[in-house]
Amino acid sequence: MSTPLPTPATSGVASKSHRMHRMVVVVAWAAILIGYQAWAFATDTRPTDTAVELVDFLQGSAWGPVLLSVAYLVRPLLLFSAALLTVAAGFLFGVLAGLVVVIVASNLSAMVAYAIGRWFGGGGVASATRHPRLAASVERMRARSFETTMTLRLVFLPYDLVSYAAGLWRIHPMGFLAGTALGSIPGTVAFVLFGASIEEFDGGLPSINPTVVAVGLGMLVVSLVLARLVRRREQAT
Repeated sequence: MSTPLPTPATSGVASKSHRMHRMVVVVAWAAILIGYQAWAFATDTRPTDTAVELVDFLQGSAWGPVLLSVAYLVRPLLLFSAALLTVAAGFLFGVLAGLVVVIVASNLSAMVAYAIGRWFGGGGVASATRHPRLAASVERMRARSFETTMTLRLVFLPYDLVSYAAGLWRIHPMGFLAGTALGSIPGTVAFVLFGASIEEFDGGLPSINPTVVAVGLGMLVVSLVLARLVRRREQAT
Protein backbone atom coordinates (compact mmCIF):
# COMPACT_ATOMS: atom_id res chain seq x y z
CA MET A 1 0.00 0.00 0.00
CA SER A 2 1.55 3.32 -1.05
CA THR A 3 2.04 6.15 1.40
CA PRO A 4 -0.01 9.23 0.52
CA LEU A 5 2.02 12.23 -0.55
CA PRO A 6 1.92 15.24 1.78
CA THR A 7 -0.48 17.92 0.69
CA PRO A 8 0.25 21.66 0.97
CA ALA A 9 -2.07 21.75 3.98
CA THR A 10 -0.22 19.00 5.85
CA SER A 11 3.15 20.50 4.92
CA GLY A 12 2.00 23.85 6.27
CA VAL A 13 0.89 22.25 9.53
CA ALA A 14 4.23 20.45 9.89
CA SER A 15 6.14 23.67 9.18
CA LYS A 16 4.05 25.55 11.72
CA SER A 17 4.60 22.80 14.28
CA HIS A 18 8.37 22.96 13.71
CA ARG A 19 8.37 26.73 14.16
CA MET A 20 6.41 26.31 17.38
CA HIS A 21 8.93 23.76 18.66
CA ARG A 22 11.80 26.10 17.86
CA MET A 23 10.04 28.96 19.62
CA VAL A 24 9.52 26.83 22.73
CA VAL A 25 13.20 25.85 22.72
CA VAL A 26 14.28 29.48 22.26
CA VAL A 27 12.10 30.60 25.18
CA ALA A 28 13.43 27.79 27.39
CA TRP A 29 17.03 28.58 26.42
CA ALA A 30 16.49 32.29 27.07
CA ALA A 31 15.02 31.44 30.47
CA ILE A 32 18.11 29.39 31.35
CA LEU A 33 20.48 32.15 30.22
CA ILE A 34 18.56 34.89 32.01
CA GLY A 35 18.23 32.74 35.12
CA TYR A 36 21.96 32.04 35.18
CA GLN A 37 22.88 35.70 34.64
CA ALA A 38 20.35 36.84 37.26
CA TRP A 39 21.79 34.37 39.77
CA ALA A 40 25.34 35.51 38.99
CA PHE A 41 24.34 39.17 39.38
CA ALA A 42 22.37 38.59 42.61
CA THR A 43 25.19 36.62 44.22
CA ASP A 44 27.95 38.81 42.70
CA THR A 45 29.47 35.66 41.16
CA ARG A 46 31.96 36.22 38.37
CA PRO A 47 32.86 33.51 35.84
CA THR A 48 36.22 33.11 37.61
CA ASP A 49 34.38 32.52 40.89
CA THR A 50 32.31 29.79 39.24
CA ALA A 51 35.47 28.20 37.86
CA VAL A 52 37.07 28.26 41.32
CA GLU A 53 34.01 26.62 42.88
CA LEU A 54 34.07 23.95 40.18
CA VAL A 55 37.78 23.29 40.81
CA ASP A 56 37.15 23.01 44.56
CA PHE A 57 34.35 20.52 43.88
CA LEU A 58 36.35 18.39 41.44
CA GLN A 59 39.72 18.48 43.18
CA GLY A 60 40.68 14.99 44.29
CA SER A 61 37.59 13.41 42.75
CA ALA A 62 38.04 10.25 40.70
CA TRP A 63 35.14 11.49 38.55
CA GLY A 64 36.87 14.82 37.89
CA PRO A 65 37.60 14.28 34.16
CA VAL A 66 34.07 13.04 33.49
CA LEU A 67 32.39 15.85 35.42
CA LEU A 68 34.55 18.51 33.79
CA SER A 69 33.65 17.05 30.40
CA VAL A 70 29.96 17.30 31.33
CA ALA A 71 30.52 20.94 32.33
CA TYR A 72 32.12 21.49 28.91
CA LEU A 73 29.07 20.03 27.17
CA VAL A 74 26.67 22.26 29.13
CA ARG A 75 28.89 25.32 28.80
CA PRO A 76 27.70 26.46 25.32
CA LEU A 77 24.13 26.73 26.59
CA LEU A 78 25.28 29.20 29.26
CA LEU A 79 27.90 30.88 27.05
CA PHE A 80 30.42 30.15 29.80
CA SER A 81 34.09 30.74 29.02
CA ALA A 82 35.82 27.74 27.43
CA ALA A 83 39.20 29.27 28.33
CA LEU A 84 38.43 29.14 32.07
CA LEU A 85 37.49 25.46 31.92
CA THR A 86 40.64 24.74 29.91
CA VAL A 87 42.81 26.47 32.51
CA ALA A 88 40.96 24.55 35.23
CA ALA A 89 41.69 21.26 33.46
CA GLY A 90 45.41 22.05 33.38
CA PHE A 91 45.38 22.89 37.07
CA LEU A 92 43.38 19.79 38.06
CA PHE A 93 44.90 17.11 35.85
CA GLY A 94 48.30 18.39 34.74
CA VAL A 95 49.53 18.88 31.20
CA LEU A 96 49.08 15.48 29.55
CA ALA A 97 45.82 14.39 31.20
CA GLY A 98 44.49 17.94 30.97
CA LEU A 99 45.16 18.03 27.23
CA VAL A 100 43.37 14.72 26.67
CA VAL A 101 40.32 15.81 28.67
CA VAL A 102 40.10 19.23 27.02
CA ILE A 103 40.67 18.02 23.45
CA VAL A 104 37.88 15.46 23.77
CA ALA A 105 35.49 17.65 25.76
CA SER A 106 36.01 20.85 23.76
CA ASN A 107 35.39 19.13 20.44
CA LEU A 108 32.22 17.51 21.77
CA SER A 109 31.21 20.92 23.13
CA ALA A 110 31.77 22.50 19.71
CA MET A 111 29.58 19.85 18.09
CA VAL A 112 26.82 20.50 20.64
CA ALA A 113 26.80 24.20 19.67
CA TYR A 114 27.05 23.27 15.98
CA ALA A 115 24.08 20.88 16.25
CA ILE A 116 21.99 23.53 18.00
CA GLY A 117 22.86 26.10 15.35
CA ARG A 118 22.06 23.64 12.57
CA TRP A 119 18.71 22.76 14.13
CA PHE A 120 17.79 26.45 14.26
CA GLY A 121 19.33 27.22 10.89
CA GLY A 122 16.59 26.32 8.46
CA GLY A 123 16.66 29.79 6.94
CA GLY A 124 20.09 30.85 8.15
CA VAL A 125 21.81 30.56 4.79
CA ALA A 126 18.96 32.27 2.95
CA SER A 127 19.05 35.16 5.43
CA ALA A 128 22.82 35.54 5.06
CA THR A 129 22.67 35.71 1.27
CA ARG A 130 20.71 38.96 1.50
CA HIS A 131 23.89 40.66 2.74
CA PRO A 132 26.62 40.55 0.05
CA ARG A 133 29.66 40.59 2.35
CA LEU A 134 28.17 38.03 4.70
CA ALA A 135 27.06 35.92 1.75
CA ALA A 136 30.65 35.81 0.47
CA SER A 137 31.90 34.71 3.90
CA VAL A 138 29.23 32.03 4.16
CA GLU A 139 29.99 30.74 0.68
CA ARG A 140 33.71 30.57 1.41
CA MET A 141 33.06 28.83 4.72
CA ARG A 142 30.80 26.27 3.09
CA ALA A 143 33.17 25.66 0.16
CA ARG A 144 36.25 25.39 2.40
CA SER A 145 34.78 24.23 5.68
CA PHE A 146 37.99 22.71 7.03
CA GLU A 147 40.41 25.53 6.16
CA THR A 148 38.05 28.33 7.19
CA THR A 149 37.11 26.73 10.48
CA MET A 150 40.74 26.02 11.31
CA THR A 151 41.68 29.63 10.57
CA LEU A 152 38.88 30.97 12.76
CA ARG A 153 40.04 28.73 15.62
CA LEU A 154 43.68 29.72 15.17
CA VAL A 155 42.89 33.44 15.47
CA PHE A 156 40.81 32.84 18.62
CA LEU A 157 37.48 34.18 17.48
CA PRO A 158 34.79 33.56 20.14
CA TYR A 159 34.57 29.77 20.38
CA ASP A 160 30.80 29.43 20.64
CA LEU A 161 30.08 32.14 18.08
CA VAL A 162 32.04 30.19 15.46
CA SER A 163 30.31 26.92 16.40
CA TYR A 164 26.79 28.34 16.33
CA ALA A 165 27.44 30.21 13.07
CA ALA A 166 28.86 27.08 11.44
CA GLY A 167 25.73 25.15 12.34
CA LEU A 168 23.40 27.96 11.41
CA TRP A 169 25.00 28.24 7.96
CA ARG A 170 25.15 24.44 7.55
CA ILE A 171 28.90 24.14 7.19
CA HIS A 172 29.97 20.58 6.40
CA PRO A 173 30.06 18.84 9.82
CA MET A 174 33.24 16.79 9.25
CA GLY A 175 35.10 19.81 7.88
CA PHE A 176 33.96 21.82 10.87
CA LEU A 177 34.98 19.12 13.36
CA ALA A 178 38.39 18.54 11.74
CA GLY A 179 39.06 22.29 11.51
CA THR A 180 38.07 22.75 15.14
CA ALA A 181 40.16 19.80 16.33
CA LEU A 182 43.34 20.99 14.58
CA GLY A 183 42.84 24.74 14.85
CA SER A 184 42.17 24.61 18.59
CA ILE A 185 45.34 22.69 19.49
CA PRO A 186 47.76 25.64 19.96
CA GLY A 187 45.29 27.57 22.10
CA THR A 188 44.38 24.45 24.07
CA VAL A 189 48.04 23.70 24.77
CA ALA A 190 48.65 27.31 25.83
CA PHE A 191 45.74 27.46 28.28
CA VAL A 192 46.36 23.96 29.70
CA LEU A 193 50.00 24.88 30.26
CA PHE A 194 48.92 28.06 32.00
CA GLY A 195 46.57 26.09 34.25
CA ALA A 196 49.23 23.49 35.03
CA SER A 197 51.63 26.27 36.05
CA ILE A 198 49.25 27.68 38.67
CA GLU A 199 50.12 26.66 42.22
CA GLU A 200 46.85 27.78 43.78
CA PHE A 201 43.52 28.24 41.96
CA ASP A 202 41.62 30.69 44.16
CA GLY A 203 40.42 33.35 41.72
CA GLY A 204 43.10 35.83 42.75
CA LEU A 205 46.43 36.58 41.10
CA PRO A 206 47.99 33.15 40.67
CA SER A 207 51.54 32.12 41.48
CA ILE A 208 52.82 30.71 38.21
CA ASN A 209 55.85 29.11 36.62
CA PRO A 210 57.23 31.75 34.21
CA THR A 211 58.89 29.17 31.95
CA VAL A 212 55.63 27.31 31.40
CA VAL A 213 53.79 30.56 30.77
CA ALA A 214 56.44 31.57 28.22
CA VAL A 215 55.90 28.29 26.37
CA GLY A 216 52.15 28.92 26.45
CA LEU A 217 52.58 32.41 25.03
CA GLY A 218 54.81 30.92 22.36
CA MET A 219 51.98 28.57 21.39
CA LEU A 220 49.64 31.54 21.00
CA VAL A 221 52.13 33.18 18.64
CA VAL A 222 52.46 29.91 16.71
CA SER A 223 48.66 29.82 16.41
CA LEU A 224 48.52 33.29 14.86
CA VAL A 225 51.39 32.50 12.46
CA LEU A 226 49.69 29.28 11.36
CA ALA A 227 46.45 31.17 10.80
CA ARG A 228 48.25 33.58 8.49
CA LEU A 229 49.89 30.74 6.56
CA VAL A 230 46.62 28.84 6.16
CA ARG A 231 44.90 32.02 5.04
CA ARG A 232 47.59 32.72 2.41
CA ARG A 233 47.38 29.15 1.12
CA GLU A 234 43.59 29.41 0.90
CA GLN A 235 43.79 32.66 -1.07
CA ALA A 236 46.39 31.19 -3.43
CA THR A 237 44.21 28.26 -4.49
